Amino acid sequence: MEGLRGLVTSLAIPGMPEWTGLLLLLLGLLCAAAFLLMPFSVFGVKARLEALEVQLDEIQAELRELALRLEDPARARRPIAAAEAWAEPPALAQRPAPAREPPRVTPPVPPPAAWPTGTSRSPRAEPKLDWPRQR
Repeated sequence: MEGLRGLVTSLAIPGMPEWTGLLLLLLGLLCAAAFLLMPFSVFGVKARLEALEVQLDEIQAELRELALRLEDPARARRPIAAAEAWAEPPALAQRPAPAREPPRVTPPVPPPAAWPTGTSRSPRAEPKLDWPRQR
């Protein structure tokens, strides 16, 4: 009991209750343990590394093919077919096609504003002034 009280007093923050230093220490240890114990696949690193590995394998295969063409000059003169020259990256090949949006319908145009009928007043909004008044 004395050891715990000594630890609490040594971690106390001036101006705060004695237990706040211990609470901050425990929260820090909990965060550190959660960070160290969390698997990296949660962050999505595993999938990205696998995609990079596939791309690296494809690049190495292309380099081997180019090296073989450089060794054999007759094979180097052969034109490359379009299907052989381009391959869709695996991430783009698995992506679903975007859904087409329906055509936009424009809203109807409202009719122009009409003046009220049946009144003898003019449509002017400001008052009429008799200026200067003549007597």
